[in-house]
Amino acid sequence: MQTPSSTSGQGAGVDTGIAHAAGSAASVSNLFTTLLVAQIRNQNPLEPTDPSEFVGQLAQLSQMEALQKLTDQGAASTSILSSLQLLSLGAQVGSQITVRSDTVTLAGEPVRIGFTLDNLSAQNTLVLTGSDGSTQRIELGTLSSGAAHYTIDPAKLGLASGTYRMEIVADNKETPPLDVTGTLASVRLSSSGMPLLSVTGAGQVQPGLITGFNGQPSPTSH
Repeated sequence: MQTPSSTSGQGAGVDTGIAHAAGSAASVSNLFTTLLVAQIRNQNPLEPTDPSEFVGQLAQLSQMEALQKLTDQGAASTSILSSLQLLSLGAQVGSQITVRSDTVTLAGEPVRIGFTLDNLSAQNTLVLTGSDGSTQRIELGTLSSGAAHYTIDPAKLGLASGTYRMEIVADNKETPPLDVTGTLASVRLSSSGMPLLSVTGAGQVQPGLITGFNGQPSPTSH
């Protein structure tokens, strides 16, 4: 028969084991086993715990471990895919790509933009809004349905370097999304571990905004 002191010492040992398992880098299964042993040792001998409860707890542990493994595998797969995507995009550095963007970054050089209309529009205006709120309206005239392109030339338009918000105002009430075509200058990993692209004319964009790869730029004569 155990004395109160020996029982107390045993409980202290169990508490120490639980604290060690919780505070160390031990797995969830180790902590669960420690807690299960503590539960068995401290159960009321006159009203023992139903064994089916232990079986249920073990089943829950198995499910938890399976979910943890799936989570770990998913994180590993995401990391591998990000690395492969980074390598693939890195091979495109220096190429011309088209990205979806509602802003354009001007730095003295012309920037080509594009959009698609579903229907004929007799009057269309490209509206550029600067960071100071000033606007520049560029009349595009009548456009038929389909793809349309325009080259923004800051020198001809008297636009200072900076980032401008773009919008197409069409008399057929369409509000088409805009694309910017520029050179893929660099690819890097963001703080979240996902690739981030630096595209001339568009700034920093995510890979999901790419709408086209256009190959190496054509040489121009000066």
